[in-house]
Amino acid sequence: MTGKAGGAQAPEAGGTGDIRVLVVDDQVLIRAGVAALLRAAPGMEVVAEASGGEEAVALAAEHRPDVILMDIRMPDLSGITATERILCDAPPPAPRVLVLTTFDLDEYVYAALRAGAAGFLLKDAGPQRLLAAVTAVAGGDTLFAPSVTRRLVEAFTRRAEASPSAPPGTALDALTSRELEVLRHTARGLSNAEIAAELVISEATVKTHLNRAMAKLGLCSRAQAVVVAYENGLVVPGTGN
Repeated sequence: MTGKAGGAQAPEAGGTGDIRVLVVDDQVLIRAGVAALLRAAPGMEVVAEASGGEEAVALAAEHRPDVILMDIRMPDLSGITATERILCDAPPPAPRVLVLTTFDLDEYVYAALRAGAAGFLLKDAGPQRLLAAVTAVAGGDTLFAPSVTRRLVEAFTRRAEASPSAPPGTALDALTSRELEVLRHTARGLSNAEIAAELVISEATVKTHLNRAMAKLGLCSRAQAVVVAYENGLVVPGTGN
């Protein structure tokens, strides 16, 4: 079900100045409640609602939202696969995807971060937390503290340690030494300002190195960069080093 009359043409992204949101959840009460809250908030526009992953992919292409609130477990197409497809196909600027989940340590959330989601939001978050999260993510921030990302990555990287994998660092060979340093500190949970202080460079330079590293690795979010750093041995789980 969309937030517009059937067949109406989607407005251009960002045309009203409001944050344009697509709400995706197969549970109608949760979806309707979230959508109602967003519609009542100043500066928010619910451009569409989707009850499943396939519908979410189609509506994301049609409406080009700024932010997508994405449920993980859905019967037709998981939120993880839907996120991958949406971000792969979206013209820039790609939407920011927030996954909705019941637990903050969940292998599905980890997979969603690998797929490029900007963060996650617990389904029992209060109304103000939800609105603040949508606003923050629309502005380019991540939804969760770096320490939470690191804890999540460490928990599920340990599970994968026994599985065969590529030689450590193989995927990182294209990075310069400075890009590797910035990526390592990012994975340790440092902010750009903290990395700048650690390396005695400007925040702008930190951002440039991180963006270049992410571009070389084909990543679209800071959370993805953290996951890649752990999976390639740049940071050892449980040590932060």
